[in-house]
Amino acid sequence: MKAVQVPKAGADFKIVEMDKPTPKDNEVLIKVEACGICHSDNFVKEGGFPGLEYPRVPGHEVVGIVEKAGKDVKNWKKGQRVGVGWHGGHCFTCEPCRRGNFINCENAKVAGISYDGGYAEYMCAPQEAVANIPKELSSEEAAPLLCAGITVYNAMRNSNIRPGDVVAVQGIGGLGHLAVQYANKMGMRTVALSHSDDKEKLAKDLGAHHYINTEKQDAVKELQKLGGAKLIVATAPHADAISAVIDGLGIDGQLICIGATGDAIEVSPMQLLQKRKSVSGWPSGTAIDSEDTLNFSALTNTKPMIETYKLDDVEKAFKRMMDNKARFRVVLVP
Repeated sequence: MKAVQVPKAGADFKIVEMDKPTPKDNEVLIKVEACGICHSDNFVKEGGFPGLEYPRVPGHEVVGIVEKAGKDVKNWKKGQRVGVGWHGGHCFTCEPCRRGNFINCENAKVAGISYDGGYAEYMCAPQEAVANIPKELSSEEAAPLLCAGITVYNAMRNSNIRPGDVVAVQGIGGLGHLAVQYANKMGMRTVALSHSDDKEKLAKDLGAHHYINTEKQDAVKELQKLGGAKLIVATAPHADAISAVIDGLGIDGQLICIGATGDAIEVSPMQLLQKRKSVSGWPSGTAIDSEDTLNFSALTNTKPMIETYKLDDVEKAFKRMMDNKARFRVVLVP
């Protein structure tokens, strides 16, 4: 089969011919139809993940057809269209697993990092990492929902919002353009925050009821005019921009961070005490969370904006994603 490997940390992608993998007893072999490129794939490219072994085939936004199932696999059969996201399997025996908190498994695997992922024509995955894909979504549309989509949707549905609440989305990019759609489809009064007028029409087309240009307007004052945000979804990984909108929260308001940045957010206890505000984060989710995300997306016609590339064009596709020039997710199609 054809695959894209990272030979070693910091190396360029290498397009190789390699043996088609054979599934273990608890795995399925998937013929890949689409694989999204995620910013997290840069962990593989640059060696930023503990214990990562090379060479490695990246990719954790994978959709394809089951070609073969291992002898211990009960729920998946040849011919089913399935997906694999960031959470690539768990041990079932550690303390988090015994409590059903599989995403925090002490021995959790990550697709495309712990084992070869979807930048290939075929891949294998543990059965517990596999999600069913609804027929209403194409493989190319479904792929980014297995990381970008689930990260946004799962964070929002596990917050304290109710229909009619003010939900603000900070950043209208790969995560934010999905967050705006989900907030609208959940019945929220949706506010989009960005630093220019360029994305106002897009944000409103996606479902934003209000648009705040943070360069021209005081986002905190504008949010407070709406009664304060019950939830601010921080999708753009800019700590200063996130810190600047915390006071836009209303009573019992929550800022939830899903845009990954290593920089510190600045917030004082007084800011949180005054209105019982909170700041939190949320990881992606397990395979069942992926299915919930996909089913809600299909029901509400929530889809990512994507650009597609062949495996041979992986360098160009990856650079476009990393340089934030794509609108808004990049998908490889073997």
